[in-house]
Amino acid sequence: MPSIHLMVEGLVQGVGFRWYTLRVARRAGLAGWVANLPDGTVEVAAAGSRQSLAVFQKEIRTGPPGARVDAISRLAPDPEATLPDPFEIK
Repeated sequence: MPSIHLMVEGLVQGVGFRWYTLRVARRAGLAGWVANLPDGTVEVAAAGSRQSLAVFQKEIRTGPPGARVDAISRLAPDPEATLPDPFEIK
């Protein structure tokens, strides 16, 4: 199953970004998780169909009202990681 591992930078903490990501991911039927990191970024890992992942990435690039996404970096996925299904907030 295709997967992505992302780091999201910008004003993405304290603005409902994780809850927004959770709703978008579950609506797309993705497995995975989202987590705030101490440096103010948000880390996301998700798996599903290529089409669902593409839609998901497009939507989180916008984020919820009040958020500002400055950059999304792709990280190497952990091939041995099992992603939770349904998608969750860590």
